[in-house]
This record gives sequence, C-alpha cells and structure tokens, in this order.
Amino acid sequence: MNKNSIFSSSTDVLTGKLLVAMPQLMDPRFTHAVILVCGHDKQGAMGLVLNRLIDSLTLQELLDQLNIQTPLIKEEIPIHFGGPVEMGRGFILHSTDYLHKASVKINEDIALTATVDILNEIASGHGPQKKILALGYTGWSAGQLETELQQNSWLLVEADLDLIFTKELELLWKQVLNKMGIDPELLSLESGHA
Repeated sequence: MNKNSIFSSSTDVLTGKLLVAMPQLMDPRFTHAVILVCGHDKQGAMGLVLNRLIDSLTLQELLDQLNIQTPLIKEEIPIHFGGPVEMGRGFILHSTDYLHKASVKINEDIALTATVDILNEIASGHGPQKKILALGYTGWSAGQLETELQQNSWLLVEADLDLIFTKELELLWKQVLNKMGIDPELLSLESGHA
C-alpha cells in the first residue's frame, strides 16, 4: 500500500470493520488481535491493532521526544501497538466530537488523525473524548486482506464504539467473539469452506 493511500477515503465495505484473528493465525504479532480497518481500497488496506499496548513508553516520554511542552498532563493515555509497519509513525484513533483539518473520518463516529496538533490538544486536556494513541499500523497490499479473509485468518465484525475504546484490552478478543455469539473455546484451529 503506498503512503499516499494510507489516508485516502474509501467507501469500501471493509473500512470501519473489525478484524478478529482466528486461532490458526500463527504470526505472534497478531495472535488474538482485534484490528480496526481504517482504510481499504483497490491499492490495499490499513488498520490499527486495538488490543496491544507498548508498555515501554509513556505519553509523557513520547511528548518529551517530540518536544511538546505541557505544564501537566491531564490524563495518562496508554500507547498502543498499532501494527508492525512504520513504528515511528503515530496515529490517534478518536471519536468525531473532535475533528482537525487533517482528520479522516472512518465512519460517522470514528476518525483518524496523525498530527502533532492533536497531541498538543490531548496533553492540555482538550481534544476528543474517546481516543487511542497508536504507534505503527498494519498494512495489506492489493488483494492481500481479501485473500486472508478467504483463508479464514480473520473474522469480519461490525465496529462498536464500546469495543473499540474499551479499557479491558486483554478481554477484547473474547468480547468481540462473544458479541458475535461465538464461544472462543469452541473455535477450531482447522477450518474449511462448504
């Protein structure tokens, strides 16, 4: 996926959906992952992992690295592992009560912004009510995500604000499956097509 298409708007049916990793997906970066598809078009797809944290970095340390001066951070926000692509690139996934001119709406309730301005707003206690700060993203080349879906690597689920912005990250995979009426204990490592 080329860099210019990361934020291109798309009306594709996968944009704004959740991908839930199936047990047979053996890549440790995506074991039990829940990913929000932020953009999908004929050039590929881009998403953010919702249920992985980067414990080795705090918001204050990130702000210090970016030379963002704040008198006092009003709220400590955990930093998510958005995916293995461009780990030095930051994204704020947030509710649409805040929109910056650089924000891209994923749907009516969710937007994505990748500017330092939004970090300044958040650090000073302003900005969106609901937010996730992520470093890196997950990317798929043209047709790759569709192939992975056909291979049953992922389940596709409607996005839900409560699930996207949950604080119970370690339970998210099971919560999404339970919402679909699937018992995670009964998922087989083998799957097929009828």
